[in-house]
Amino acid sequence: MKFRPLDSVFRVNPVASGCREVDESWTLAELNFRGLSTRFMYILGIESSCDETAAAVVADGRDICSSVISSQIKRHAAYGGVVPELAAREHLRNIEPIMEQALSEAGVGPEDLHGVAVTYTPGLIPALLVGTSFAKGFAERRGLPLLGVNHIVAHLYAGMMDQPDCLADEGAFPVIGLVVSGGHTLLTAVDGRGEITLLGQTLDDAAGEAFDKAAKILALGYPGGPLIDQLAAEGNPEAFDFPRGLVKKRGGNPSKRQRHQFNFSFSGLKTALYYQVKDREDLSDTATKDIIASYQEAVVDTLVHKTAAAVRAYQAPTVIVSGGVACNSRLRQKLQTLREETDTKNIVITAPALCTDNAAMVAGYGCELYKLGQFSDLRLQAGPTFDLPPETRLFQA
Repeated sequence: MKFRPLDSVFRVNPVASGCREVDESWTLAELNFRGLSTRFMYILGIESSCDETAAAVVADGRDICSSVISSQIKRHAAYGGVVPELAAREHLRNIEPIMEQALSEAGVGPEDLHGVAVTYTPGLIPALLVGTSFAKGFAERRGLPLLGVNHIVAHLYAGMMDQPDCLADEGAFPVIGLVVSGGHTLLTAVDGRGEITLLGQTLDDAAGEAFDKAAKILALGYPGGPLIDQLAAEGNPEAFDFPRGLVKKRGGNPSKRQRHQFNFSFSGLKTALYYQVKDREDLSDTATKDIIASYQEAVVDTLVHKTAAAVRAYQAPTVIVSGGVACNSRLRQKLQTLREETDTKNIVITAPALCTDNAAMVAGYGCELYKLGQFSDLRLQAGPTFDLPPETRLFQA
């Protein structure tokens, strides 16, 4: 496949256009003719790993030209969670119009694109198959390179998109990355060359799952994360003493503590909640909110404790936090204490719009894969589980 050179796509130059009128109907070629363009690389991103159908166009890995998301929350709420087959059907129905809307809002056509980035792992296989199949067909028909994106790495990259200057100098490294979402919770370290090292991950439930399952136990509704965040604000986080899984305590087995220093576990917390409420049918609103606040505090304490341990171990001056659970207000608040408890200088908590599943982060990281020359082909296979191949890089140094 013959790839287009990096200087072959144009968009409006705001500096040049500021001194003259710009007709929005002008094509990119017409803008260039009038001297109103700068050169950018456009990547189309496709995301369908769970229950959001999303498409976005990103220029040069940073500039989000469009980001369109179709949520399926109402479709799955009756089941208390995402049904993979239903999700796949909704993706199949929505993916083409969502992609067309993303191109339209960005003001570009297929001929202006440099590549197509698509989430291929991890996620729900039926859902991923819709996105990868669509991206393969679109890329093949248009003669564009295909860029297979790891969803978790894209979440990490979202922090760079949100605050592009956070890694502007060598003094920002190493970076500790906390990705905390509905299906995954993990810690990474990123060095100055962009290489990612997996430090630890959940051994059972992810933090987002812990919130959703708690909401189900308490009959709050779905999705549980936003509901727990809202109700916890009205409760006492110290009313109940819930366990903090794999958090270092005095005594115990030193080798086990070392082995799981950066790993997470939330299954014991979920079980503790179940036994706390299973025989209590007369819970008042106040008691329920206290339980919710205390439960949330246990999840947040664990995430912050593990992140702080990684910062100290690697003497990291920068922390990037992303993923859907990073929208939690209590987590965002407590992460700020890392400045006082550790030597970290810069804490990048990704904006909520880029924390939840979206295609902008997929397209953004796709730009980096393009620069690194890491292209995929029609043999790209959807995968359900998270895997971080050796020498995976977050960006081109």
